[in-house]
Amino acid sequence: MRFDRSGGVFCHLTSLPGDHGIGDLGDGASAFLSFLGDADVRHWQICPIGPTLSGAGESPYQSPSAFAGNPLLIDLSGLVDDGWLDAADLEPVPSFPDDRVAYDAVREYKLPLLRRAFERFDEGAGESDRAELAAFCDREPWLDDYALFRAISSSRPEDTWTEWPEGLRTRDPDALAEARERHAEEVRYREFVQWTFDRQWRELREVAAAEGVSIVGDVPIYVALDSADVWANPEAFRLDESGRPTVVAGVPPNPGDDGQRWGNPVYDWDRLAERDYDWWIARFRRLFDLADVARLDHFLGFVSYWAIPADSDDPADGEWRDGPGRDLFETVERELGEAPFIAEDLGFEEPAMDDLMAEFGFPGMRVPQYADWCTEGNQYQPMHYPEGVVGYTSTHDTDTWVGYYDDLPEQQRNCFRYNVGADGDRAVEWEIIEEVWRSEAVLAMTTVQDLLGLGSDARFNEPGTLDGNWEWRVSPGALDDEIADRLWELAGKHVR
Repeated sequence: MRFDRSGGVFCHLTSLPGDHGIGDLGDGASAFLSFLGDADVRHWQICPIGPTLSGAGESPYQSPSAFAGNPLLIDLSGLVDDGWLDAADLEPVPSFPDDRVAYDAVREYKLPLLRRAFERFDEGAGESDRAELAAFCDREPWLDDYALFRAISSSRPEDTWTEWPEGLRTRDPDALAEARERHAEEVRYREFVQWTFDRQWRELREVAAAEGVSIVGDVPIYVALDSADVWANPEAFRLDESGRPTVVAGVPPNPGDDGQRWGNPVYDWDRLAERDYDWWIARFRRLFDLADVARLDHFLGFVSYWAIPADSDDPADGEWRDGPGRDLFETVERELGEAPFIAEDLGFEEPAMDDLMAEFGFPGMRVPQYADWCTEGNQYQPMHYPEGVVGYTSTHDTDTWVGYYDDLPEQQRNCFRYNVGADGDRAVEWEIIEEVWRSEAVLAMTTVQDLLGLGSDARFNEPGTLDGNWEWRVSPGALDDEIADRLWELAGKHVR
């Protein structure tokens, strides 16, 4: 896939301003797209948009579905416009903090309102609305399993699906039919919520298109064990007869660390190949129905992956196994056409991965926070980025640029200033933004935190920790015309 030279900004939806405690698909998102349009920014990158769970630290990378949308992102004012809520239903609005998402408080406020909207729809919807919902259910083959999975899960909140009664766990047809009948109302509620999310998302896509902005989605390579994906498609994963993983995902120890045991089930790539990767094709088809470009998280896992015995807590007990490689992406091209992927290739040097990216034209990633500024020719210094990469100032998993710079040893700071010609007249965050925009990288990306020059207290996620992640929000009005004008000037100056 050939990308045009352009720029982008990362800001997850939850981080946007809004009246109801969390960024959503309403006016805050439309205003952000207007800002990007004024700034001549062509791409808006987000994290995965699936449902999040408090027990998983609200991580969008540990969702109960790789296909569904997050109910917390639904714009309640849009439901008032639809007639399924009254404006009075939204009152009183709790005193939510502006600078972070208090997820428990947001759930306590928003979920009963979504339930109320469903009840009014269920009782009084006209034929056209019911027909539209039915058409959505028919169009999305994943929805039936997802809605039933969430309905059963909500009735057994202490259990993962691997602890359900055998008939449900093994998807016995009679047991599933009985569950659908018993949880019929809850299933309809889950379908209504996903239909609502889908309608609002498509309206937002129209706003993005009008502003000339493409949406860059995100594909976590692995899914959560306690998900509709694994429950409904056990043959796609390496599980035992009870549905528990035989091996789990992670990364091996490296000099200076003990490796990581992520715990996600790994794929049975041989079985998937026999089925022409049907689950992955369905996943990509859904993704490209929602986004224009997709970032493939942990791209190495498609080439080779670290498989750790499920009964071991030590990442060192794992072994490398072959992934599907080119066979998967040849199938994707055959089924979906040329796909606009960005490969997250950070942290590993693997010639086979580089060859696969080159064969299909997937740009990799370069993040200057990994640079040694005192080593000439270091690949993470923006002045050495090749054309076929995406250059970032920061990512959702790193510190902000100011936070990173504040922690740099003095020698590295001096080398950075020398390398970029910084004379102290400009804020350090704009030094790196311009350096990435000036680089040969085909896409140049920054974050809202870096545009605002914020420090480590605005970091979005710190891998390996649970508390305090995914909470940061941009203050209303912070992204003003001055910032848009500076980005607009950079786009013109560096032909982006």
